[in-house]
Amino acid sequence: MDVAFWEPPTVAFVCVQNAGRSQMATAFAEREIERREFDVELVTGGTDPADRVHESVVETMAERDFDLADRTPREITFEELQTCDYVITMGCSAADVCPASWAGETRDWDLDDPDGESSERVREIRDEIRGRVRSLFDEIER
Repeated sequence: MDVAFWEPPTVAFVCVQNAGRSQMATAFAEREIERREFDVELVTGGTDPADRVHESVVETMAERDFDLADRTPREITFEELQTCDYVITMGCSAADVCPASWAGETRDWDLDDPDGESSERVREIRDEIRGRVRSLFDEIER
């Protein structure tokens, strides 16, 4: 008797520095996983990671009870992207890491980089990311 094994979908959030948009998306996704009790694997990284998460992002996310101060940007690898069902870029490309296509679906959310933006603009970007993550999880959960 063949038994099919269900594997949770894997979602990658990728931006250049992994210090703003992808960190916010990952934090919101982690909360959605907990809230929905839904099994999703997450990967986050950048094509040219920064030394730390942007201070404006840490401050703005703290307003929504997220602590990103201890997170460290990291480089995303070709091998990681190969295992993803969804690769979400934030207005940049993952082509530096993966010039070939991967098995999953790629989406570019075309979001402004919050680095150097006003607090109000960072909040707008944060709130847009929150809505997009929720919509993505609504879609995946169907």
